[in-house]
Amino acid sequence: MKRILLFFILAAAVMYGILHGNLWRNNLYWLPPTAVERRSALDTCLLKPAFDSLLGVDKIYPFLCANDFIRVAEFQGSDKFELPYGIKRAEQFFRLALSRLESCGLSNEDDNIACRRCVVVGNGGVLRNKTLGEKIDSYDVIIRMNNGPVIGYEEDVGRRTTFRLFYPESMFSDPIHYDPNTTVVLIVFKPRDLKWLWKILSGQKISDKGFWKKPAKNMIYKSSQIRILDPSITRKTAYELLRFPTRFPKKEKPKHPTTGLIAITLAFHICHEVHLAGFKYDFTDRNSSLHYYGNETMSQMMQDLAQMLFAGKCLKATWSQMAGSRDKDHMHLNPLPNALFWAVCLQSWWQAD
Repeated sequence: MKRILLFFILAAAVMYGILHGNLWRNNLYWLPPTAVERRSALDTCLLKPAFDSLLGVDKIYPFLCANDFIRVAEFQGSDKFELPYGIKRAEQFFRLALSRLESCGLSNEDDNIACRRCVVVGNGGVLRNKTLGEKIDSYDVIIRMNNGPVIGYEEDVGRRTTFRLFYPESMFSDPIHYDPNTTVVLIVFKPRDLKWLWKILSGQKISDKGFWKKPAKNMIYKSSQIRILDPSITRKTAYELLRFPTRFPKKEKPKHPTTGLIAITLAFHICHEVHLAGFKYDFTDRNSSLHYYGNETMSQMMQDLAQMLFAGKCLKATWSQMAGSRDKDHMHLNPLPNALFWAVCLQSWWQAD
């Protein structure tokens, strides 16, 4: 009798643990009401995205807010990771930078769209002379990366930009590139990135120390147009989509997701339908354009022949599996696992976003 009673007690304890864990992950009761409202704004579409199963229990609201980023980090688990994938030991830097921002909401342009059709526009040379600009501009949300220009290339890449992901080192500083309808999103990889944002918005002098190349020295966007990406978005890209290890051997340089893959993950969380443009490269011609702008060629990406061959095989296999658009310069992520396979191939060597 005692054994039976002990069995039921243990079974009840196990069930309690499972149910409690599931409820904790799904229940937002302890988050601030504003945080719950922001997360709910992502689920306005009644149709289920094809990639919904990849997002876990809930979509992540992608931008940090000054009044609740600590509690949101605890909810997402970001308080357990140091930068670049969490806020641990960098809370004061996040607080300083966020204090200079006027908003953390989604851009005004797409706030009222229930089912968002999004396109993530890469900077690949394949876009050159393809006249996809009008098609790209037809999407509800257009996500671009770093300093890929629009002015002068409208026919190929379109005119509109909803979100532009950037680092301090890849930020536009020439006012000619200013767009009042663009929301720029800082991807934080080191505390110095946050100090840079705080200083530049405070009108302080910017130092080049600690950056891999010179960061922007002036901000052309208004503080109301600037957001800070939740590190959990980058963490999902690294650990869940790319399956990177949480720890690398001491002698091995850690790998991190490229801006392009982070942008795709962001799109998964705010869009119902996701397309890609400008992510294909011509590995057979060393003189082909690396980007749709500038004069750099593919030869600069082909320093390691073994990596080039591996990437080419991955892409060739993936092109044959990809479904959706017949135009390989403008792909529809369907089925998504094939697209992720393709992205992992690129991630193994691709350093040029």
